[in-house]
Amino acid sequence: MTQKQRVGIVYGGKSGEHEVSLQTARAVINAFDKDKYEISPIYITKEGEWRMGNQLPDVIEDVDQLSFSRETSKSGLATLFGHLNDRQEQPVVSLHAVDAEISSPQSAPPHFDVMLPLLHGTNGEDGTIQGLFEMANVPYVGAGVLASAVGMDKVLMKKVFAQAGLPQCIYRHFAASEWEKNQAYLVMDMEVSIGYPCFIKPANLGSSVGISKARNREELIEGVAYALRFDRKVVVEEFVDAREIEVAVLGNEEPEASVAGEIVSSSDFYDYKAKYVDGTSAMIIPAEIEPDVSEQIRDMARTAFRAIDGSGLSRVDFFMRKDDGALFINEINTMPGFTPYSMYPLLWKESGLAYPELLDRLIQLALERYNGKQKLSFGMES
Repeated sequence: MTQKQRVGIVYGGKSGEHEVSLQTARAVINAFDKDKYEISPIYITKEGEWRMGNQLPDVIEDVDQLSFSRETSKSGLATLFGHLNDRQEQPVVSLHAVDAEISSPQSAPPHFDVMLPLLHGTNGEDGTIQGLFEMANVPYVGAGVLASAVGMDKVLMKKVFAQAGLPQCIYRHFAASEWEKNQAYLVMDMEVSIGYPCFIKPANLGSSVGISKARNREELIEGVAYALRFDRKVVVEEFVDAREIEVAVLGNEEPEASVAGEIVSSSDFYDYKAKYVDGTSAMIIPAEIEPDVSEQIRDMARTAFRAIDGSGLSRVDFFMRKDDGALFINEINTMPGFTPYSMYPLLWKESGLAYPELLDRLIQLALERYNGKQKLSFGMES
């Protein structure tokens, strides 16, 4: 009998998207083939405390079952990171090191074949936890440190996309310090270069948190103040009367692109409420567009994925202007929503890859990338 692979699923997190992460974790854990994988749930609280749960039921009915308390969590990885967070005198050991010398068997970190971070937004999708896994030398699903960081920071992302020759909407960006010093100039520049209406976004956040639409100067100033509650950098973009088209990308060096899908928002724009609250936004899969346009969008998605040095998975979002069909890349999401009702797995389902098989493929890609990196030299050889 083939030995099961042990997968550490990390979710929750010190992020504004904590609850979204729990929903993703519930769906993913339920979908894994338990004959192939042994699942270890690792919950990060909103305060940043790591807790590893005990054996889960075969089917998780409610996300509350994933929010472990100190009393219901067990030692191991959670104990290790608890010591790190508390600055206690405890030897730092690898996530992979089952034979490490530690104070007691109860505090020994478990061995994982692969880690699956299901953390959306800050401290999970921005390269931070990816750097931790790299330092621990453990395989993990998804984008690496650089791709995660670039995919999270809309300013850097746009600069990388421009270098790759991908068309984008007109935008401006600035830091909080610039806004404090030069608000009048920045407002004037945006009114001349972008005009109204326009969209204001925090540079580093996902799930449409902190985004607003401004129709005049007063709303612009209010929108910037709102965005600066979530990040120190802000992006302001022109309004484009467009259809919202999305493509799922899967792979490492040779990425594949799914069929294209379309989002028809229930709101004025596809904000947090339209995504997660009112439930009336529609997904049309496949998108009703001409085959040659669909192929162009899929090719642009692969270009974007390679441009940030992506790996594993990403969802790439586009605008297709209604009056002339012009295409603009909006953003890339290196850890998209992953419930069975999310766009990413639905796009692959329509493309012939079912949810459990998609998870299998992501595990394979993580191990493939890890094994390839182990062949690299990290020092001078004689």
